[in-house]
Amino acid sequence: MTVRKISRALLSVSDKTGLLDFASGLAAQGVMLISTGGTAKALRDAGLTVADVSEITSFPEMMDGRVKTLHPMVHGGLLSLRDKADHAAAMKEHGIDGIDLLVCNLYPFEATVARGADFDTTIENIDIGGPAMTRSAAKNHDWVTVVVDVEDYKAVLDEMAANNGGTTLTLRRTLAQRAFARTAAYDAAVSTWFASELAKDGEKQPPRRRALGGLLRQGLRYGENPHQEAAFYVDGSNRPGVATAVQVQGKELSFNNINDTDAAYELVAEFDPKAAPACAIIKHANPCGVALGTSLKDAYLKALACDSVSAFGGVLAFNQKLDGATAEEISKIFTEVIIAPDADDDAKRILAAKKNLRLLTAGGLPDALAPTLTYRSVAGGFLVQTRDNGRITRKELKVVTKRQPTQQEITDMLLAFTIGKHVKSNAIIYVKDGATAGIGAGQMSRVDSARIAAIKAKDAATIAGWDEPKTKGSAAASEAFFPFPDGLLVVAEAGATAVIQPGGSMNDQKVIDAADEAGLAMVFTGMRHFRH
Repeated sequence: MTVRKISRALLSVSDKTGLLDFASGLAAQGVMLISTGGTAKALRDAGLTVADVSEITSFPEMMDGRVKTLHPMVHGGLLSLRDKADHAAAMKEHGIDGIDLLVCNLYPFEATVARGADFDTTIENIDIGGPAMTRSAAKNHDWVTVVVDVEDYKAVLDEMAANNGGTTLTLRRTLAQRAFARTAAYDAAVSTWFASELAKDGEKQPPRRRALGGLLRQGLRYGENPHQEAAFYVDGSNRPGVATAVQVQGKELSFNNINDTDAAYELVAEFDPKAAPACAIIKHANPCGVALGTSLKDAYLKALACDSVSAFGGVLAFNQKLDGATAEEISKIFTEVIIAPDADDDAKRILAAKKNLRLLTAGGLPDALAPTLTYRSVAGGFLVQTRDNGRITRKELKVVTKRQPTQQEITDMLLAFTIGKHVKSNAIIYVKDGATAGIGAGQMSRVDSARIAAIKAKDAATIAGWDEPKTKGSAAASEAFFPFPDGLLVVAEAGATAVIQPGGSMNDQKVIDAADEAGLAMVFTGMRHFRH
């Protein structure tokens, strides 16, 4: 276990959280502090003795701070192998002193992008000297300790206290890995932003190289199944949702919880909270009930009625602040997770009795129309695409049947088609009066999806004691075209009076003829919503 004593430390940080306590701890152990710009000022204001980098390099900061640490006196001090004769000779000849600790957490590029800064401002927040120093120190971890996260300050001070002012090779290697991962994630954020800016300017070709980076949010007990290892990483984009959410209460989130919560919140974000309260209930990444209502409680009860059996142990998402009345209803059945932009005190108090229920407040809704990217791994690589932000309006509907749809049918068709974006293909969704009546998801045959949705609706009617299933007089949506009339006929048998689908099949006319014969109104959208 090789211990390297820390005698000189270079501190250059944008995030000054915990800086003063850490620097004071270093100074108390006799470490010479070297710093730059705002970091040096903060240290001096706290009464600490600190040398400017310019004193070490004999060269002033210039070009608005773009050039300050890119100098042999800095990088020689970080990269030198102290026990190698020619390195030691070069250090002596050029007056270079070793730097034993580098503390650097880089310009806040990701935060700059997240707040929507303009192009020039974003460019100025690309750190050059910081990553260069960080990589130098991490490469030379046999001699140098490198810290890029404030969470590691305590570990360094603890090791120094236990090792006469030095750190162990084990810690230095751990910190080096974190440093390389940080610069890799940083460069990934920069290149991803650049690619998005080029796309805005009309660039059609995908980037030749695509980099991904993430910060560990939490280690997970296991993945989809207990024999799989898993962890949750955030990408710094600050898209509202499970990654930004504050967990108010409940057990630790599992892999499946996180996946389902993301699916639920992305779905409910489709609905403007100023227009109507909305609730989505998710089970195994598929919705089992979605509704708009006059209140959150109303929306929840309508969504629950679609499939109360599947909703047991499900994930709930709302597009408005969760209130006490809704929480009271939710507490009547077992629910795994609730996510909403916020929750009032009554809701928190009521749900507190459910110790295992996870309540998340995301602070906002994701922009359902934003062209953000989604990723999926395949053997040897990954697929990248823009999020399905397609949306159809009334004026874009093409009526293809003899019968024109009513205004209520159009409203329900559009709702059903929007929900279809979030249902695994093949998907059939029945909607009546602003709520799902039946959902058929993930079947190899569209006919089977239509049948399953109708069966679900009949089961719901039996449980609720209704005279007939809600599919009677409903609007039905297919997220992709009907290749043959058989699926449409099942929808008609279930009692739907209007159908929305993309169109585009070689058999469109046969499907239209079948709709006319059944007395259905049918519209084409020209837009498909496959979800695999």
